[in-house]
Amino acid sequence: MERIRDRLGRPLHDLRVSVTDRCNFRCRYCMPEEIFHANYAFLPRRSLLSFDEITRLVRLFAGFGVEKIRLTGGEPLLRRNLSELIRMIKKVEGIRDVALTTNASLLAQQAVGLKEAGLDRVNVSLDALDDAVFSRMNGGKSDVRRVLEGIDAAIEAGLAVKVNMVVQKGVNESEILPMARYFREKGPVLRFIEFMDVGNSNGWNLKQVVSKQEILERIHAEMPLEPVEPHYYGEVANRYRYCGTEGEIGVISSVTDSFCATCTRARLSAEGRLFTCLFATQGHDLRTPLRNGASENEMKAHIRNIWTDRQDRYSEERDHTGTSQRKKVEMSYIGG
Repeated sequence: MERIRDRLGRPLHDLRVSVTDRCNFRCRYCMPEEIFHANYAFLPRRSLLSFDEITRLVRLFAGFGVEKIRLTGGEPLLRRNLSELIRMIKKVEGIRDVALTTNASLLAQQAVGLKEAGLDRVNVSLDALDDAVFSRMNGGKSDVRRVLEGIDAAIEAGLAVKVNMVVQKGVNESEILPMARYFREKGPVLRFIEFMDVGNSNGWNLKQVVSKQEILERIHAEMPLEPVEPHYYGEVANRYRYCGTEGEIGVISSVTDSFCATCTRARLSAEGRLFTCLFATQGHDLRTPLRNGASENEMKAHIRNIWTDRQDRYSEERDHTGTSQRKKVEMSYIGG
C-alpha cells in the first residue's frame, strides 16, 4: 500500500462516491425547486459511472490507503440495484467500512437488503420533527413519519445510524431541542450541521448560520454535555456526551470552527469527476481515461498527482460576507 499526502500534509483516507445527481426531495439548502425543476437537465444514464467502473476506482483508492467509502447522491437509493454495488465494494481489499447518506424516504423498503449486502452504516438527513417545518425545508416532498420509519427499519436491520440536521436561523432552529430530546431517547447519534455556503443556489448568508456554540448552549442548558475525544484523525464532527450517559451528539462546524487542517476526504461525482474539497470550483476527470483504456499504473499516477498537488482550505479562507463571486460545485452533484 502507498500512503500519499497533499501539499499541507493531509493523508487520503476517505472516499465519498456519488451514485446519482437526482433526488426526490427539493431541500432549500441543497436543491431548491426553482432551479432543480421538472425540466432540469440531470446527467444522462450513459454519463454515470457503472458499478464496475466505481469498483475499479475504489480499488485504486484503496491502494493509497482509503479504508472508508460513503455512497451519496443526490439520493443514492434512487440508483437501481445499489445493494449489488455495495457487495462489489465490500470485496475490495482494504475497504473496511461502507456507509450511505440518505434522506431515508426509501430506506424502510431497502434496509434489510442493504445490510445483507454488507452496508455498515447510514447517515439520515432530517432537519425537523415538526411536519410543517420539515415540509417547508424539503419542498413538500415528504413527511417526517416516512423518514422515521426508514430510521426504525435501519436500526432493526442492524445498521448503525446517525441523523444529520442542517440548522438555519429563522427556519428550523426551534427544532434543535425537540430533535435532541427525541434522538437522545431513541439512540442514534444526532449531528447538527451549520448552514454552509455549498454550491451557488442555496442563498447562503452568514446571518442564517446558527453557530456551534449557540447549538451547544441551547442543549447544555437542559441536558448538560461534556466533550468527547474524536474517534479518529480527520473526524468532521466535534463530539459531546450527555453527562452521566453514553448518549452523544455531534456538531459539524465548517463555518465558525473549520476543520480543513485535518480533512482526509476526496469526493467522486456520479460522472467520474474527482473533487478534493466540498467547496471546489472544478473537478478532475477520471472517467475519460478509465473508459479510454488507461492502465492501472496510469490511473494511479493520475490520482496521485491530483492528491499530492491538493492545497484546498476553503473554510479557513471563506468570505463571511457571502458576497464572493467564486463559483462552486453544487452539493447535490458531489454528495456533500
